[in-house]
Amino acid sequence: MTDPSAIQPSELDQLPDRDPEETAEWQASLDAVTKAAGPHRAAYLMRRTLERAEGSGLALPKLLETDYVNTIPTAAEPAIEGDEALELKIAAWNRWNAAAMVTRGSKYGVGGHIATFASAAWLYETGFNHFFKGKEGDGSGDQLYIQGHASPGIYARAFLDGRLSEQQLDHFRQESGGDGLPSYPHPRRLPWLWEFPTVSMGLGPLSAIYQARFNRYLTNRKIKDVSASHVWAFLGDGEMDEPEATAALALASREGLDNLTFVINCNLQRLDGPVRANFRVVQELEAQFRGAGWNVIKTLWGSAWDELFQLDTTGALVRRLREVPDAQFQTYATRDAAYIREHFFGSEPALVELGRLLTDDKIAECFKVSRGGHEPRKVYAAYRAALSHAGAPTVILVQTVKGFTLGKGFESKNANHQMKKLTVDEFKDMRDLLELPISDSQFVDGQVPYGHPGPDSPEVRYLQERRAALGGPAPARRTHAIAPLPAPAAKAFASFDKGSGSQSVATTMAFVRLVKDLVRDKETGKRWVPIVPDEARTFGMESLFPSLGIYSPKGQTYEPVDRDQLMYYKEATDGQILNEGITEAGSMADFIAAASAYSTHGEAMIPFYIFYSMFGWQRTADQMWQLGDQLGRGFLVGATAGRTTLTGEGLQHADGHSPVIAATNPAALSYDPAFAYEIGAIVKDGLRRMYGEAAPGEDRDVFYYLTVYNEPMPQPAKPAGVDEGILKGLYRFNTAESAGVNVAAANAPRIQLLGSGTAIHWTLEAQKLLAEEWGVAADVWSATSWTELRRDALEADEAILRGEERTPYIRTALDGAQGPVLAVSDYMRQVPDQIAQWVEQDYSSLGADGFGLSDTREAARRHFGIDAQSIVVAALAQLARRGEVEASAVKEARERYGL
Repeated sequence: MTDPSAIQPSELDQLPDRDPEETAEWQASLDAVTKAAGPHRAAYLMRRTLERAEGSGLALPKLLETDYVNTIPTAAEPAIEGDEALELKIAAWNRWNAAAMVTRGSKYGVGGHIATFASAAWLYETGFNHFFKGKEGDGSGDQLYIQGHASPGIYARAFLDGRLSEQQLDHFRQESGGDGLPSYPHPRRLPWLWEFPTVSMGLGPLSAIYQARFNRYLTNRKIKDVSASHVWAFLGDGEMDEPEATAALALASREGLDNLTFVINCNLQRLDGPVRANFRVVQELEAQFRGAGWNVIKTLWGSAWDELFQLDTTGALVRRLREVPDAQFQTYATRDAAYIREHFFGSEPALVELGRLLTDDKIAECFKVSRGGHEPRKVYAAYRAALSHAGAPTVILVQTVKGFTLGKGFESKNANHQMKKLTVDEFKDMRDLLELPISDSQFVDGQVPYGHPGPDSPEVRYLQERRAALGGPAPARRTHAIAPLPAPAAKAFASFDKGSGSQSVATTMAFVRLVKDLVRDKETGKRWVPIVPDEARTFGMESLFPSLGIYSPKGQTYEPVDRDQLMYYKEATDGQILNEGITEAGSMADFIAAASAYSTHGEAMIPFYIFYSMFGWQRTADQMWQLGDQLGRGFLVGATAGRTTLTGEGLQHADGHSPVIAATNPAALSYDPAFAYEIGAIVKDGLRRMYGEAAPGEDRDVFYYLTVYNEPMPQPAKPAGVDEGILKGLYRFNTAESAGVNVAAANAPRIQLLGSGTAIHWTLEAQKLLAEEWGVAADVWSATSWTELRRDALEADEAILRGEERTPYIRTALDGAQGPVLAVSDYMRQVPDQIAQWVEQDYSSLGADGFGLSDTREAARRHFGIDAQSIVVAALAQLARRGEVEASAVKEARERYGL
């Protein structure tokens, strides 16, 4: 018996032992088994005991890893409800055409990936034949996140189904002519087929989780019952290294998203080599997902392994599988039986004996081709088990061979991700392996032919019958005939048209007030989806908590600490606000799901996501591209914007460049409004364009980015006739004369000051100083969007190339404006400089270039040279260069203002 003093302390030692003698007996039993049967047997018994305890519902920590074997025993696999022989033929045609398409395109140098789909073919085929619900049945169908590198296989199936032609396959990655197919799932490029963009890697799994969560949100809020929809995310084991891929695992389990299944293709290879050369990625992923609360199904071994496991009476085989690193296992797949006998079975006597019972052919079959992911019955069993599991999401870890069926030159080779074609001889070997009726004579001039059994063949009829039974083709994207949403009452947008009087209001607060009015609208209010990453109180949104509620599938199971306050923290199953915690990436995934609900579910939702502007585009610009690719609609709001308006926070909070990043996204309409009434005009027009009656030729599949500020400032009344300028990006806010500044001389020098966002206020102050202290007349313009001005000008340039005459709006707006132009913003000069080449007047700019810093607003603006006094000096310098003021005035001004 083990000395009790030798037992290591644990958490249980902190609890009183009701029966120390009974505890000692259990420990003694373990010691006895270890001594009599060995440590392996003792460990086996302990694992099985813990599994039984877990299955019985006992409150014990879960096992994070199970043995390196299939979760579902062969005896428990259900029969496939279908024609397995026909499904085998369908998969063979799709394998062939996927490889043929990429190989034929290689002569144009466009590239492509063959090996990924070759390994994952049955993961998709089984789903398409039996599980994936289409969009022509009841509800919204399933949502499929296809692994990007597997796209050739999806195109091949659409070709077999009659949805794509040979000509289209021959234009894989050649889109400019109009008939081409995009390289990866890109809804913007092929909007009838692809629903979700899944490259860049890592964004697919993150988005799939939040899509499943948003489905529950729609159901719980009674917008639409989509409880029958299931989200499937097909991923690669290498892809799981991306931080986004596993960032929201806990959310999925915490909210019990059993409408979600991850299928991870564990072919043990990433682009350059093994995923975990010295480790075991399957076991690592199992521990990660089980630890996060997911249901884990491992489908690792094909039926050829059944005999080996039955012969493994000592557990030596299972132990050996658990210890062999992935890179070594890949090596086994490329070596002969003698090598495997020596290096795998030769590790201990029990395995040597096991190896002697196996023929070389049996060893080769097991170690080279027999993987769970290559047998439809095993994949079918895993999918059935995933759909029947309740209360938690499921991950299926499927082991495959990368490049399976492509021949010895591809299978399990480190370089196969970059290998773009097969030779004619390799195709002939593949043809023979797949038993396809393709003759040698069909290889004309050394080019591999496409294969098709004919539109009336048993294979095609079966495929179409299966899809009809499941609700139509898949994947497929639908743009539903949704009636335009009615415009909210005009008074909501006009609330700031009269100005704020003596009250100072930050534009962040103005936007929040506008939203508070819009969510009360009887027709469209319920369709707003407020999204915020744990900063609602920073943005003054806490007043929305009790009125709209914060979404939680569990409701509110506690009494909030601030329950006796007016603006208490209220959670509800039908809550409208998505308060995501500290995760910009998760919030963006929310936004994407809501922004594309008009297509995914036929329900127009109006998301607005408000965030620290510094931590939006800078952190999640890749997701903004994903949003644009997915044709999402809604409002992104960069709050506490600008490099100098967020006092004291310093470098990492000082946004001087988000409009630059936003300008790179063709789907983003970027605005930097100065006044509350501008926000109202922009949001009103955005609702019309994205959700209402868009003008002919106007792209509805856009999203808006508004920068708003936390600095309280007086909000002026809306001048007459400025709506067009607000939306196009520029209008004259006032002239020196209309501003009432005192300019001494009637023929005073004149300058045009263009200001955006909060910079308009320093510009107005500079207007006054220029007039009263230097005798210069300045007109002030509000530049609501430098980016939209530039895009309009670029379109004018393109029109000229087509032989059309068109004048850029910026040139028309400034036509006749006297003097030079000085543009000012709270961002780096690159932002206002976007329009420089189209301004006919002398043009100069001021901005906050460089890193941010912690200080008062006044000191920060003086540091960057964008305060009112700096604007005055810059204006005088510009006029002095033109000879319109004395050069000495510039020096005098610098000295007077201490610059």
